Amino acid sequence: MTDFHVSPSGDDATPGTAERPFATLARARQAAREADGDVTVHLRAGTHVLTEPLDLTEEDSRVVYQAFGYGTAAQEEAVVSGGREVAGRRGPDGVWRAEVGDLVTRHLVVDGRRVERAGVDGLPGTVRRTATGYATDAPLDWRSPAGVEFVHRGVYPWTEARTAVAAVHDGEITMAQPAFGWAVDVYNSEWFGQVMSGPPAPTRVENDPAFLTEGTFALDRSRPGGHVVHYLPRPGEEPRVVVPALEVLVRATGVRDVAFRGVVFADTTWLRPGGDRGFLHYHSNGYYDGGRIGRVEPAEGAWLTVPEEQEQIPAGVQVDGSTGVRFEGCRFTRLGAAGLGATGGADLVVRGCDFDTLAASAISVTGTDGAVIEDNLVADVGLDHSGSAGITFHDTADCTVAHNHVRDVPHNGIVAHPSRGGTRITRNLVTRTMGVLADGGGIYLSGAQGTSEHGAVISGNVVEDTRTPYNFGLYTDYGATWVAVEGNVVARADNTAVLHVHPPLEHVVYRGNFWDADPVGSDAVPDGVTYEGNTTIADPAGLDTATADIRAAAGLLTRRA
Repeated sequence: MTDFHVSPSGDDATPGTAERPFATLARARQAAREADGDVTVHLRAGTHVLTEPLDLTEEDSRVVYQAFGYGTAAQEEAVVSGGREVAGRRGPDGVWRAEVGDLVTRHLVVDGRRVERAGVDGLPGTVRRTATGYATDAPLDWRSPAGVEFVHRGVYPWTEARTAVAAVHDGEITMAQPAFGWAVDVYNSEWFGQVMSGPPAPTRVENDPAFLTEGTFALDRSRPGGHVVHYLPRPGEEPRVVVPALEVLVRATGVRDVAFRGVVFADTTWLRPGGDRGFLHYHSNGYYDGGRIGRVEPAEGAWLTVPEEQEQIPAGVQVDGSTGVRFEGCRFTRLGAAGLGATGGADLVVRGCDFDTLAASAISVTGTDGAVIEDNLVADVGLDHSGSAGITFHDTADCTVAHNHVRDVPHNGIVAHPSRGGTRITRNLVTRTMGVLADGGGIYLSGAQGTSEHGAVISGNVVEDTRTPYNFGLYTDYGATWVAVEGNVVARADNTAVLHVHPPLEHVVYRGNFWDADPVGSDAVPDGVTYEGNTTIADPAGLDTATADIRAAAGLLTRRA
């Protein structure tokens, strides 16, 4: 075993020992490549600033990156950051400003705190849509129109899109292309007589200095190469400002047996939503990037257009086509897209990590076999992209999501899209989900889930406080097949579960669950559903007493705040 040490105060010309550490992770990566056998890279206390992503390839296999003293009382806090600390000054109007050259960001960190972009709700005046955007009869006092971004919350009830402004002239708002044209094609529906043709006016307008309120920021890009960050401090605040600059911190491709232990990943941005192609969200982490558009008819008199092909929101830490990668005791925070993303490969383990203050999902896994997501705390995610779930799986096999606590998310808590079988969602605690958008659930599962011998199991979970209207604590949707929903607890949901969906459920079992209200459709169970041994207890104290054992076994294995 070979050990190397990295410190923000180190020197890349040294041998990387504990007494004479390297300065950068890139230098430690190079040293690890040249070493024989297994390697551990110890990250000393402080902020390790990356100027470019740490790319790991096959030659970087069998390396552990860990906070110095990991697992002991002397563990140090090592932060891997994609941010740039910038200096500015406060003007006579009280606004703090910093020139940042050609740097573009959609995020800002002040004194270690993610701050909101300045924005206002909707457009003023009488608004109409035009062939190229929108028009209003109210004056617009925007100072940097080309940097303004529109938010379309609830364009479908489960969808939140973002499009950028290209120009403004006399109340005529020209939107960036191709995003706006795509949006007109993607978002069309009829819902029992209510027709929508293209995106309605924005629900929120963001990122202009004219919108500043205390504790918010805007990036003025009106002067090429002379971009300016505007931040209106809180009373008495002397801000220390970090501008997230990187979109990706770590990218592991084709590696084997790499581990990260006790590392904090922080301070990234994601520029896509503010660009010409926009962010045309459909469901969960999926968004439209061109291609075929289909039509779905969920009921007679109802239809909507949907993307047939979707891209996935990227992550600050991305693992692709890799085997045996582990994240243990890490924290993912203040990231501008998803926290951790994985595609392909096998045997990913994410255990004992904290995910908080993220623009999109905490964990997104696509096409991976044998992933284990266990004992993680997921809280306050989806801050920019309200359709993002806490944890989401797609096209996986034999993956386990167990003993996590998912709380305070804007839409679904845990999502399993169609899989190749073997999905296990067990003994999770899911609280305060569906805080913003509608038509989702604490645990949401859709589509085919394998075979009779190799299906999905949702068991032993506790789902509480599923908040906005038209939601389901446990939601098997869109033709789910070969699913066993057993021994779960649901309380304080708009609806506990639903048995009638389109396409209909097939080979779905609801057995031995406890809830405070009967599921929708339980009085006329459809042919594809087995519904037996479930218990409805409307009294909260009685439900708590009857489910004490299930509650005690659900949630984190290592209790954390």
